[in-house]
Amino acid sequence: MIRDTSSQDRVLSPAPGWLQRRTWWIAGACLAAIALLVWGWPALSRGWSTQNSVSLSRLAVAEVSRGPLTRDVAGEGKVVAAVSPTLYAGSAGTVTLLVQAGDQVQRGQPLARIASPDLAARLAQERSNADALHSEALRAEADSRQQRAQGQGTLETATIAHKTARNELARQTQAFEAGATARSQVDQARDAVDRAEVALKQAREMLNLKDDAMRFELAAKRQAFERQQLLVKDIERQSDELTVRSPVDGQVGQLFVSDRMSVAKDAKLLTVVDLSQLEVQMQVAESFARELQPGMPGEISGNGQQWKGRVSSVSPEVVNNEVAARLRFDGALPAQLRQNQRLSVRVLLDQRDNVLSVARGSFVDEGGGRFAYVLRDGLAEKRAIRVGAQSLARVEIVEGLAPGERVVISGAENFHGAERVTVSP
Repeated sequence: MIRDTSSQDRVLSPAPGWLQRRTWWIAGACLAAIALLVWGWPALSRGWSTQNSVSLSRLAVAEVSRGPLTRDVAGEGKVVAAVSPTLYAGSAGTVTLLVQAGDQVQRGQPLARIASPDLAARLAQERSNADALHSEALRAEADSRQQRAQGQGTLETATIAHKTARNELARQTQAFEAGATARSQVDQARDAVDRAEVALKQAREMLNLKDDAMRFELAAKRQAFERQQLLVKDIERQSDELTVRSPVDGQVGQLFVSDRMSVAKDAKLLTVVDLSQLEVQMQVAESFARELQPGMPGEISGNGQQWKGRVSSVSPEVVNNEVAARLRFDGALPAQLRQNQRLSVRVLLDQRDNVLSVARGSFVDEGGGRFAYVLRDGLAEKRAIRVGAQSLARVEIVEGLAPGERVVISGAENFHGAERVTVSP
């Protein structure tokens, strides 16, 4: 059996001051822990209640304030001609240009001529047809007068015959009463009067019928001649349009054809720019286009100058989420303006005073203006809000915020929708 060393062990009693010192150490450690917990409790509570931490340098912050709110639309516009007609070829032929691009022209000045042999030949043919129809109308008038004379002669003869028969009846009646003739002679004279009356009536009716027939025939001949005259006038108008004239005072713009070029009917020839009626066209986002109305005031600036203007028209067509709007200068047209010149444009939509607003930011577009993050004591708290009128620079706050509060207007996507986020300096 192996002997252990227990017989050699000896119990030592602790020193009298050791237990006292250990007790003080434990008490001091507890007090330090309690003090640390009390001092750091607010920070710990914020850290436990938040779901994320974002640096302030990654955010854009603006202060809510009360003041005037101007709603406007600003952008770049270009000078365009309010009147810029395009001229076309009235007939097929060979064009001869009389001007060049950039030439100053006056209203009614010839710009080009078109040679059209087919139209010239057709004009001569239709004029000849008009002369023939005119001759037929004159001949019909002569025939009408001749037939009228014949009918009038027949009527006068019947009138004389009727008068003669009546006179003969009167003589026979007088002779019969005197006993110088037989009653049969009176009856024959009375029958002759009746025949003369029938012939006279028939002569009158035939004269009236001939008058009506000749009147209708003359009207038809005249209408045919007038119709042919209208056709001749139309071809003469087409011939006059072979000389292309400027419809306005201005400047020759773009030429679509070259000199001595054969063109088809209705082919583009050139454009004329009316420099006395210039406007400024700008592209407006579709969201603002609904509020644009003709007559709204605007400002046009460029070359160190500024002019007043008004919206003259708004296009009903949306292209690439934009709408074209045009502004017209108030008063006299500024000098030294050129087509397609770039100018700055601003259109005033609305002016409001004493409005609670904040700088516009992505929180309006991304969240639809339904909520915003408010900074307070190093925390960004999500709060429901309601926005009103919006401009390019500021947004009206209808509900949810107070003056002086600081709002995260950009960079809130870093919060990932959390209700409370710690914002570190």
